[in-house]
Amino acid sequence: MPSAVLDSTVLVSAFLTPGGAADALLDQAKGGRFLCVLSEDIVAETTRVLLERPHIRLRYAYTDDDVQAYAQGLRQAAFLVSALPSLSGVVRDPNDDMILACAAGASASHVVTRDPDLLLLETYEGIAIMAPEAFLTLLRRDTTR
Repeated sequence: MPSAVLDSTVLVSAFLTPGGAADALLDQAKGGRFLCVLSEDIVAETTRVLLERPHIRLRYAYTDDDVQAYAQGLRQAAFLVSALPSLSGVVRDPNDDMILACAAGASASHVVTRDPDLLLLETYEGIAIMAPEAFLTLLRRDTTR
């Protein structure tokens, strides 16, 4: 079974766009199609973005309690990695290094992201990096074999 780190861009998208590709990925994880791997830092960043970005809060209707419940659901649905290797300077944005550290620490097979800096890498130490739609296609292809 594949294992994938979903970065905060994907997790925010799943929260804001029910029925979208990112939300479908969480459904696939809950259904046991892949192991969703997260770290507390990824959950915290997702929570922070949803609670503190004014342009998001103005565009979407949700409460702080909705965000906290979502974060708790992520913790329950995912394998949380706590022993992370120290990484810095792999990607331009230091927040992206924590995504790669989580993937490396869990020996994940994939990182799923919408972040252009991560997508440019394509792979990191044998870990495939792809957009949610590409990972969904991969999961669907695996069920037809």
